[in-house]
Amino acid sequence: MIKVGIVGGTGYTGVELLRLLAVHPGVQLTAITSRKEDGLPVADMFPSLRGRVDIAFSAPDKADLTKCDVVFFATPHGVAMAQAPALLAAGVKVIDLAADFRLKDQATFEQWYKIPHTCPELLEQAVYGLVELNREAVKGAKLIANPGCYPTTMQLGYYPLLKAGLIDAGNLIADCKSGVSGAGRKAEIATLFSESSDNFKAYGVSGHRHTPETVAQLQRYTDQPVDLVFTPHLVPMIRGMHSTLYGRLNREISNEELQALFEEQYKDSPFVDVMPFASHPETRSTRGSNMLRLALHRPNNGKTVIVLVVQDNLVKGAAGQAVQCMNLMFDQEESTGLNQIALLP
Repeated sequence: MIKVGIVGGTGYTGVELLRLLAVHPGVQLTAITSRKEDGLPVADMFPSLRGRVDIAFSAPDKADLTKCDVVFFATPHGVAMAQAPALLAAGVKVIDLAADFRLKDQATFEQWYKIPHTCPELLEQAVYGLVELNREAVKGAKLIANPGCYPTTMQLGYYPLLKAGLIDAGNLIADCKSGVSGAGRKAEIATLFSESSDNFKAYGVSGHRHTPETVAQLQRYTDQPVDLVFTPHLVPMIRGMHSTLYGRLNREISNEELQALFEEQYKDSPFVDVMPFASHPETRSTRGSNMLRLALHRPNNGKTVIVLVVQDNLVKGAAGQAVQCMNLMFDQEESTGLNQIALLP
C-alpha cells in the first residue's frame, strides 16, 4: 500500500484528493494536516467521507510526514517549497498542486507570484505532471509540479497542432471559462453567491499567472516563438472548465486528417476523449470525473481551427491529475482509482 499524506486537507482540492484516495485500492491515508482543525475527525468536516476516512486532521508539527511514501500539497503557493527539501531528503516523494515548481525560471516565478522562491535548487529536478505529454518523466519523478487547470486544457488542445507544425505558434488565442470553485475555498466578496450567481465576467485580461506557465510548456513543442493571448472568465457554476482555443492553420489539411491527428495522439490516454469532428463538449459531461473531452471545429473550412476543451477543474484540473501522477510514480495502472463516471444531471 502507498502511504499517503496530504498537507492542506480542508480546501476544495484537498477534499477532492480525499474523495479520490479514500476509494483507491492501493492507498493508505496516513496523515492529513490542518493547523486550525487539529484533532477534528475528517468526516466531521466532510460528512460525504463518513465511513470512508476515519482519521483526524493533525497540526503540521504533530504529523510525521516522513513516514509517508508520498505527500500531496493542496496548499497556497509557497507552502510546498518550504517543506519539500526535508521530505525529499527523507526519501518521500512530493506532489505539489500549487505553483511552487511549475516555472523553471526563478525570476519569472517571483515576478508572477510575488513571493521569493526558497529552494530554487529543486526547480530543475521537478517534473511537470501533465501525464499525457510527459508520461515517462512522471514515472521516474520524485517531485511533481502539478499543472494548473487552465494550462491543462490549453496544452492538451494545442499540442497535436504545434507538434505537427500545423498552426502559427505566434498567434494563439485561448478564451477560457471556469466555475467558482477554481478560486478556492475562502471567503472573498467576488466569489460570494450573491456576487457570482447570475453573473459573467472576464478577469486577469492584462496578465494572468497561468500564461507564463502555458507558454513555457508549449514552447517545448515548437521552434517558433509562442505568443498566447489567454483570457479567463468566471462563470456562475460551482465546478467545470471550458476552453475555446483558436489557431491559424499554415498549410492545407483536410478535416479528416485533423481529426485523425488528435485521435492518434491521444489513443493511449485514458482520460482524453477526442469526440467526433464538430461536436460540442459540455462541462457537465466531465463533472466529478477525471475525463477531459475535446472536439475540433473549422468554420467554413477556412484557415482557423478551433479546439473546444472541457474538464472538471477540481479533478482533471487538479486532484485527479495529481493521482494520475502518483499512480505512475508507484508503478500503478494510470487509471487506478480514477474511473468515476461524470455526474448527470
